Amino acid sequence: MPLWLAPAPLVLASRSTVRRTLLVAAGVPIEVCPADIDERGLEAGAPRQAPVAIAMLLAREKTFAVERLNPGRLILGADQTLSLDGERFAKPADRKAARAQLRALSGRTHELYSAIAFVQDATVLFEHVGVARLTMRAFSDQFLESYLDAVGNAATASVGAYQLEGLGIQLFERVDGDYFTVLGLPLTTALDFLRRHGCLIQ
Repeated sequence: MPLWLAPAPLVLASRSTVRRTLLVAAGVPIEVCPADIDERGLEAGAPRQAPVAIAMLLAREKTFAVERLNPGRLILGADQTLSLDGERFAKPADRKAARAQLRALSGRTHELYSAIAFVQDATVLFEHVGVARLTMRAFSDQFLESYLDAVGNAATASVGAYQLEGLGIQLFERVDGDYFTVLGLPLTTALDFLRRHGCLIQ
């Protein structure tokens, strides 16, 4: 018997293959409908907001953008921001920017904020921001260039220029916090909401 009780799949307002894989593996049927929003414009419009607030703003705006195209459906939006001593990082635009981010993070501890928002019928039903603290090891320039060669365009796919589930784990000496939060989806929290909302068997 399937665990999913809702009449239609969950709509995921994200291009992230990791988020999609996590949800499907957890027994949540999804339809992917990436949000078309100006993330950098929204960030620029809120320059004084803390990284945690920016993550929540972006997750919520993605969800609302997709909800307008899918009225009546349950929508999940998500976003991540990274903070190093209060400085907010965005996804690197190219290899040069990825290199600069990794050099700044090398040997230091940063916070990663992962926000989720569930929206239905233009109403926010639930929102949450998970946080993890990650400490990068101090690595050599040779390692950095070899890492960037190995991961290629994936370096620009996420804030911080790493994917912990892949080669990015070689950058770190310590990770404090929920693994799923680091991957960009506080999964156990999301599943708890879906159970309380009647979408999953209790």
